[in-house]
Amino acid sequence: MRLLVVEDDHVLADGLVAGLRIAGFTVDQVATLEDARHALAGIAYAALVLDLMLPDGSGLDLVAEQRRRHNQVPILLLTARDQVADRVAGLDCGADDYLGKPFELDELAARLRALMRRSDGRAEAQLQVQGLCLFPAERRAVYLDRELSLSRREYAVLLALAERPGRVLAKSDLEDRLYGWGEEIESNAVEVHIHHLRAKLGRGFIETLRGIGYRIRPEEGRSCR
Repeated sequence: MRLLVVEDDHVLADGLVAGLRIAGFTVDQVATLEDARHALAGIAYAALVLDLMLPDGSGLDLVAEQRRRHNQVPILLLTARDQVADRVAGLDCGADDYLGKPFELDELAARLRALMRRSDGRAEAQLQVQGLCLFPAERRAVYLDRELSLSRREYAVLLALAERPGRVLAKSDLEDRLYGWGEEIESNAVEVHIHHLRAKLGRGFIETLRGIGYRIRPEEGRSCR
């Protein structure tokens, strides 16, 4: 789950990036509206965390622009303002949620997961597919009643595939989800993660469609424990 954080306070921005990465997100960060516009034009982010007051304008302007362009990326506003009118203005402008400063990182991560579930049309906190149960809030994976031990990026690959069972995800789609700016991507990184997942799930669980990408077969999941 790749996020864009737009925050000009460097100390807060560094804390947000570090905390959200620990929570399992891939995070890019910018400090201005102009840089945010460039980032959003090139990458399909899972969610946007947006400060309301930025050096080159109001975050509400960016919200309005993205909605006029029919970009439905979930947007969570961060701001020190605590007046009802400010919260109403942000939500009416097209933002999806609002969190006042100071805040707890655990709450921010939970709100982001909820926004992304709604964006995907899901109500349940866990995902189930073909005997696999994923619990994103805890970064747990259970397959056929067996707890799996997965690295952060192995979990991210599995979550990306499980969110859309049956849909083929290209290698480039998985790379965009796994790696943020400044992170070196080895040419065979995705293949290595898929290999490790197959060792834990069985070779037939993840299919390779040569020249296209990877998918999990869309079969009915079992109950999670």
